[in-house]
Amino acid sequence: MGWFSSSSKTEEPGAPSREDRKKCWETRDAYFTCLNSVGVVKAGGEGNACGKEKKRYEDSCAKSWIDYFNQRRVIADAQRERLAQGGSQAGNTRR
Repeated sequence: MGWFSSSSKTEEPGAPSREDRKKCWETRDAYFTCLNSVGVVKAGGEGNACGKEKKRYEDSCAKSWIDYFNQRRVIADAQRERLAQGGSQAGNTRR
């Protein structure tokens, strides 16, 4: 199987085309937008809320890309929280 699940099983794995990457990113963005709308950070924790978007995302992207994007989403959220906490603590310090 190739990089993307829509690839033919007889094709040799290779670099995804520009169109493959674009479709993957578009479906990822749609899925993550849905997750944001239901207040979920960790992909898979949304139940049935984003089923259609999740299926398109998983059908359009390589599993390794899905794993990477999902992990980056959680990491980015944690970084935002730490920055927000740091900003609020900086305002509370006296000179």
